[in-house]
Amino acid sequence: MNKERYYSTTEAAGFLGISKQTLIRYENKRIFPRSKRNAVNGWREYTEDEIRKLRVIMGRAR
Repeated sequence: MNKERYYSTTEAAGFLGISKQTLIRYENKRIFPRSKRNAVNGWREYTEDEIRKLRVIMGRAR
């Protein structure tokens, strides 16, 4: 079984080169699309594909 890896807000922000607060602010201002939430604790979760899409939005695509 190949389960997709989810990253926390802190991890995703690190991959994007921004702070956790900036990532949340961009989501609240609708610069970034709303992230998925963990069904158990409600925390934001990001996949590698979603992080790539956020890089494109920021103009930092690799």
